[in-house]
Amino acid sequence: MIVVVPSLLGVLGAAIGSFLNVVIHRVPAGLSVVHPPSACPSCAAPVRPFDNIPVISWFVLRGRCRDCGAAFSVRYALIELATALAFAALAVLHLPGILSSATAAEAVSATLVLVAHLYLAAISIALAAIDLDTHRLPDAIVLPSYIVGVVLLGGAAIAGGDLESLARAAAGAGLLFAGYLLLALISPRGMGMGDVKLAGVLGLFLGFAGWSALAVGTLAAFLLGGVFGIALILVGRARRNTGIPFGPWMLGGAWVGILLGEPIARWYLALFGLD
Repeated sequence: MIVVVPSLLGVLGAAIGSFLNVVIHRVPAGLSVVHPPSACPSCAAPVRPFDNIPVISWFVLRGRCRDCGAAFSVRYALIELATALAFAALAVLHLPGILSSATAAEAVSATLVLVAHLYLAAISIALAAIDLDTHRLPDAIVLPSYIVGVVLLGGAAIAGGDLESLARAAAGAGLLFAGYLLLALISPRGMGMGDVKLAGVLGLFLGFAGWSALAVGTLAAFLLGGVFGIALILVGRARRNTGIPFGPWMLGGAWVGILLGEPIARWYLALFGLD
């Protein structure tokens, strides 16, 4: 079970990653993600089903269109592989808790949290790529995530009899949304409304994970973004007034909070003898 489930979720992740490539390309352009079917951007030849196997097809075709030979970006395969690895890793992290649940309700609760994190992983990859490409975080992805998060995490809280986590999730969403909104009002050039809307979604997930996760995840976003910005300045790729997409660092910081928030918080408090 410990091997089979992560493997299956890894395969599912690769398939979802293939769909995410469509989302990343079409959503910012306002195009449908279901029609028309995938085709070569150079010659418009439809992608054959046997050429649409996640990760594998890119290597079999050597990153080129079967019909015209035009090169396909390696990012297609990387998105699929990253999603597969993320899904498999989350399965490994969550499966022991699901299997050790004392009751069916606890198992349902833990499973819903896993599904919620799988969803967050998928949109994290899509939004990070879109923001890097376009400096946008599309409402078409961000706004439905509030509903998905509330349904899945709310269901987990109710099934597990842990309404406190649901209250924390609501508080986290409100606090991060309000905090980022204030930053956007103070410095509109440094923080966009897309960041503000995403902050509410991430606050929902971080708050559900715990106060430590919320604090660490919030601070990690600014730390990661700051380090990246300084690195770009040092190598001459940016200046102090250069606009840098912040969405990827918000998402990265949120995952630091969700996965490592508690141990990081304990370590930090121990430095001051407060543990």
